[in-house]
Amino acid sequence: MVATDVRSQAGTRPAARMDGRMRLVLLVLLVAQFMLAVDFSILNVALPVMGEGLGFSLAGLQWIATAFALAAAGFTLLFGRVADLVGRRRLFLAGMALLGISSLAGGLATGPAVLMAARVAQGLATAAVTPAGLSLLTSSFPEGPLRAKALGLNGALMSAGFTTGAILGGILTDLLSWRWAFFINVPVALAVLLVAPAVLKESRPEVRPRLDVPGAVTVTGGLLALVYGLTTEPLALPVGVALLVAFWFVERRAASPLVPVRILTRRTVVWGNLAGLVAFVTETSLVFLMTLYLQDVLGFSPLAAGLSFGVLGAGTVLGGVLASRFIGRYGPRAALVAGGLLQAAATVSLYALGDDRSWLWLLLAATFTGGVGNMLAIVGFMVTATSGLPDSEQGMATGLATMTQQIGITMGTPIMSAVVVTSATVLDGIGVAVLVNAAIVLVGAVLAGLLLRRS
Repeated sequence: MVATDVRSQAGTRPAARMDGRMRLVLLVLLVAQFMLAVDFSILNVALPVMGEGLGFSLAGLQWIATAFALAAAGFTLLFGRVADLVGRRRLFLAGMALLGISSLAGGLATGPAVLMAARVAQGLATAAVTPAGLSLLTSSFPEGPLRAKALGLNGALMSAGFTTGAILGGILTDLLSWRWAFFINVPVALAVLLVAPAVLKESRPEVRPRLDVPGAVTVTGGLLALVYGLTTEPLALPVGVALLVAFWFVERRAASPLVPVRILTRRTVVWGNLAGLVAFVTETSLVFLMTLYLQDVLGFSPLAAGLSFGVLGAGTVLGGVLASRFIGRYGPRAALVAGGLLQAAATVSLYALGDDRSWLWLLLAATFTGGVGNMLAIVGFMVTATSGLPDSEQGMATGLATMTQQIGITMGTPIMSAVVVTSATVLDGIGVAVLVNAAIVLVGAVLAGLLLRRS
């Protein structure tokens, strides 16, 4: 049992309200997750300036993002399980320290090699901090309304962080330097490292099982190959699939599996993560599509385009705040379905966008509404995918959920980019991609409603 898991004084009945310590735990974990979300998107606007300053070729720019994605997605499941074995607070603090050091190194980089090493280290830090932080959060709040509220706020802050990162990246690059996109992490990481040890309590098993090395090798190699195939070389995709299939068979025979097969076959884990994958694939790729629309069709500057997504950020924050109440009344399955249907309806309306700026109102209204629906679905996914499991397995569950998030973010843009280029004009391509995006959301919502009906 995690020391921060709060119960009533009368017994094991969950506390009805957050006490002061729970609020401190939530604040520390939300600040960390918000910073990670900002870090993911803050460099997007700065990439051209950064590449010019450090001597990156145009083709090499993609590796600044790909190096981060490979490390973040490839190692997140492994680190999620490691958090259960060696201690969640210990891994959380180690990851935050690595994030601060790597951000400082990235900001001081004078050439491509140092910058790439810093980005890989930032990805590894994200792979450690995200599942460790989420498992600290889920095990610190009893299953039910309090956990749903905490996950709702976490989802809202993470989504707001993605939007804030895009805006902040443009402002820092224009007013100061691209290096401040790295430096800004350092004081926040330091503040978390100073406060967290006094707030977060350690949790780890009394008897530490051995790490499933074959499982760790196959799943990490499979995820690395999968992400590399999605972002750079499609020939790596079959290798990734083969390694993940091998992982399944390894886990069936392992004495202390990285992820027990009984968990991989749980209805809530399988379909909850599938619904989460749909939510992240579609919304992150929709941001890419609307960025193309704003800049290539309407002629907005990168900074103006980034500021336009502030409306989307407001929608996701509202969705995260409303999610806990919705789930408390109707359940996480209803949140997945209702959120998906709302997001699909908002997305399909974007098919009507035209080639002049008078259509901006539709983009803003649809992205705000879609943001509410998307965050409702994301919180429903997190509650579904982590429910019904003991505290000792929360690191594993949140590792799976984080892996789903990272792969979804990585997959979305390449898929929608491939759809856009099939049309003669950018506007036509965006229209087709919007319909595909909405169809994926709709199918995901319907499947969640049907296949989670008995959960």
